[in-house]
Amino acid sequence: MANFLKDELSPYLQQHADNPVDWYPWGEKAFQKAKKENKPIFLSIGYSSCHWCHVMEHESFEDEKTAKILNEGFVSIKVDREERPDIDKHFQDVYRLMNGRPGGWPTSIFLTEDLKPFYSATYIPDEPKYGMMSFKALLDVISNKYKNEKKTLVTEADRILQHLNPKEDKIQATKLDESIINRVIEQAKQLFDNSDGGFNKAPKFPQASTLSLLLDVYKLTDDKETLNMSLLSLSSMARGGLRDLVDGGFCRYSTDNEWLVPHFEKMTYDNALLSCVYLKAYHATHNDFYKDVAFETLDFMLEKMSEDKLFYSASDADTEGEEGKYFVYTYEKALKSFDKAGIPGDAHKKLAKALHITKEGNFEGKNIIRVDDPKSIDIPYYAKAIEALKKRRKEKRVYPFIDKKVIVSWNAMMITSLFKASRVDSKYLKVAMKSLDKLLSTMYINSQLFHSTLIGKEPKIQAFLEDYAYLSEALIEAYESTLDEVYLITASKLVNTAIEKYYENGKWKFSRGEFETNADIYDSSYPSSVSTMLSVLYSISSLVDIVYKKFVFKTLEIYSYDVMRQPISTPKMTQMVIRYLKDDIIIKAKEKKLKDHITDIDALPYPFTLIKSDTNDGYMICNSNSCFGDEKDFEGVLKVLEKR
Repeated sequence: MANFLKDELSPYLQQHADNPVDWYPWGEKAFQKAKKENKPIFLSIGYSSCHWCHVMEHESFEDEKTAKILNEGFVSIKVDREERPDIDKHFQDVYRLMNGRPGGWPTSIFLTEDLKPFYSATYIPDEPKYGMMSFKALLDVISNKYKNEKKTLVTEADRILQHLNPKEDKIQATKLDESIINRVIEQAKQLFDNSDGGFNKAPKFPQASTLSLLLDVYKLTDDKETLNMSLLSLSSMARGGLRDLVDGGFCRYSTDNEWLVPHFEKMTYDNALLSCVYLKAYHATHNDFYKDVAFETLDFMLEKMSEDKLFYSASDADTEGEEGKYFVYTYEKALKSFDKAGIPGDAHKKLAKALHITKEGNFEGKNIIRVDDPKSIDIPYYAKAIEALKKRRKEKRVYPFIDKKVIVSWNAMMITSLFKASRVDSKYLKVAMKSLDKLLSTMYINSQLFHSTLIGKEPKIQAFLEDYAYLSEALIEAYESTLDEVYLITASKLVNTAIEKYYENGKWKFSRGEFETNADIYDSSYPSSVSTMLSVLYSISSLVDIVYKKFVFKTLEIYSYDVMRQPISTPKMTQMVIRYLKDDIIIKAKEKKLKDHITDIDALPYPFTLIKSDTNDGYMICNSNSCFGDEKDFEGVLKVLEKR
């Protein structure tokens, strides 16, 4: 018998519609039941492609005994965090406060009947393990405490809420200056994995915005170590595992340091952001490898993850209840695929070795396809082998479940990537334009922007700050790619609405609905909505009206202390600080570059300064009395300097 989720549009909620748990969607019906029956609320937040969400469902929510405990003692609510990021954000903050560390999914929160949180966890096992009691035992403990010690639980909940919404908000401001660049480099080096790239230890996430920041810093400083940190990370992630060498696309994160064993779900935002970073690496190096990975990723998204010009949100890690089943191969089946493809038998073993396919396997007795050097693949029959492995998937396997929810911010990220790609290959331009036009016609209705929907369904959930920010960013990219001013006008309208709805004295709200949540400056799964909005405002201040720059400055001022202190934790915001200071930073960085080329600065009879020429796009060297040079490139300036 279906529960109260049966009429919900969210694919994640639909996955739970036949559980024996009497799930409710978030709303008054559930809240009123909890108040009427004086029961605590069990809130479970997840998403359709979340592996551990599936595990907890199979272990506990499909179990009749567990369901009986929940149904008798609690009111149970299910939330799709992709559909309601405002609810998720609020309770992730609750979890962080209660546990002193970031949360994850599934998120398990216990609330009083008037929505005050008193206990939080993530995945809870069905049997005692990982140092945790079983879910059933925990339910019994909480049920008893709620009956006998409710006053204590409410006091704890009130304390959490007070910390969550402090009455006084202290602001520390500091000077924004170019020292932020050296701080980025130093902090990145401290966190960098010199063996396999990336930052920190497993589980390792792609951290696209950090890599993008480092490529920008390299452009300003010419610091080769900064460039190498980015390139080693991008090359290591592309070896196979995190990157699917057979179908294309990147998985969400790696469970090991080597980027070999991922959680196999593929998220739209990861693939959008990574394709942008690989394109940026291509522009920095002119190495076609990075361009090819970017295009492969975009092509995967267009082939597997889109419909009617819009992009789905995610594909699952599990197939038929088994994690990674669609993606991995036994040694015997892989060689059988090579044989069917007509690859000579005497090449099979060498080919298998080159693709890291062994009898023992590299993932639970099976094999994830991988190469040693993705930048230079010199493997006989490689293309034929990959095609054979792809054919086996297509003919013999069930493709992972795809959550066909359309999310504005994530679609906008993909569209931005397509526009950037179109400047390298024009074939992506029409695709980008059609996708953007479709997104606008579907989700921007009568000047009202919405957050998510299913293709063919009417959107109902109104947009959040991230939707305004990322859609505006895509519109700016569209304008810069086409010079069609309609895109710029639409971006300006969205930005004006966002300022009106979410901006307040330099700070931004993520949502203004039933949960009024503050927008973060820290990049988590993807860059913060605040920093993305600042990027858009800065562009519009140049393209439309300089008045928008005041919103950028005020926000940067308020967050200046946090960004200057720990810039590596706020990579997109740090990019905005650098962009805001760029004229001073570029001049000083290039002065240093000039000085580095001069063996004996003290031998010069005067102090010199590099300034931009008034007559053209060149640069001049000036002392206290006069200027000379007026050269368009720095090599020219150096030659003039040498002559004098």
